[in-house]
Amino acid sequence: MLSFIKRTVPLQNQNLKLKRIIIATGIVSLAAYILLQIISPENTLTYSDEMIRAARIMENAIVIIREFCDRSDIKIESAIDPNHTGLVGPQLTELATTLGNLEAKRTTTNPNFAAVIVHLLHEAGVAAGDTIAIGCSASFPALMIASLAAAKAMELHPIIIISVGASSYGATSPGFNLSYIYEVLLREKIFTVQPGAISLGGDKDIGGDFEPLIKKKLIQQIKSSGVPFIYEADLQKNVAMRMKIYQGDSSRNRISAFINIGGSYPNIGTSELALKLKPGLNEKISIPPEEERGVIFEMADRNIPIIHLLYIRGLALKYGLPWDPIPLPIPGESALLSAQSHNDFRFWLVATSYFLTLVLFVVFGYLKTSFPIN
Repeated sequence: MLSFIKRTVPLQNQNLKLKRIIIATGIVSLAAYILLQIISPENTLTYSDEMIRAARIMENAIVIIREFCDRSDIKIESAIDPNHTGLVGPQLTELATTLGNLEAKRTTTNPNFAAVIVHLLHEAGVAAGDTIAIGCSASFPALMIASLAAAKAMELHPIIIISVGASSYGATSPGFNLSYIYEVLLREKIFTVQPGAISLGGDKDIGGDFEPLIKKKLIQQIKSSGVPFIYEADLQKNVAMRMKIYQGDSSRNRISAFINIGGSYPNIGTSELALKLKPGLNEKISIPPEEERGVIFEMADRNIPIIHLLYIRGLALKYGLPWDPIPLPIPGESALLSAQSHNDFRFWLVATSYFLTLVLFVVFGYLKTSFPIN
């Protein structure tokens, strides 16, 4: 009987010690949680309202395009464009210049891409009232809308030059090319800024790979729009024409950032340095010789931040956007805001300290209960 009591007492002591350890870890967890709530502001991004507003503008634009396609009997292929956006065209048409990735094109129709562009513009130091330049091929019509939506939400002045040549699954439908899409958005007053100019795109930016008949029709369409028409195969002359449009006649049009959408000849240029551009914001860029420079490098040479929208998977991964989402996420449904709050060094300091404290409690508690010190 006495031996049983001797065995029972240490066991009870061990259980009591375990309970104390559990209570202590609970107190530490609660303290860590309270500390995180104190040091982490509700919104790390002060412009989160602008991000959500931009996403809603883009969402509304997609609805307008969808309804226009339905009214005008413009076919939307459900197998290609399951979200019925009207912004994902056929793979191969007279306007298709290069191969494109279908999933990437569909990923860009997420309205929260507009929110990401707001974030990138703020990272570039752009503020309300600033002027930004946008160069856009028809490969990513949704990113054109996202950029204009971001500019509208931030109250910026965008100067945009578009081209109608597109990689596959972009705005490849001749009867509903990028110029037509833009016209619909203007007519429905989603946006109010006319394009600064339009070019054909494609080979040498003059539609060198288009069939003569489609090229003729496109030129007629552009000229009848009243928008300035850029038709210049020489890279330096083409870039100079674009820079003149972007810069305008007064210093008031100082460009605060340049957004490049797609991989058009005049925007990218011919230098292999273009391959080193990272998706998103680029502030320090190696400049190639003048004869190889596209608009990106001319802007960078003037110390203008570059937002490069081409490698879509990299952008989606970096900013927590779902790949090829069906259905489309709602505005504000993005990992960007929560990810930003966890990037604060104070978060990681508290989290690391909390983890190490728990490990010490568990290890010390295990040693003490397994090898009791009398």
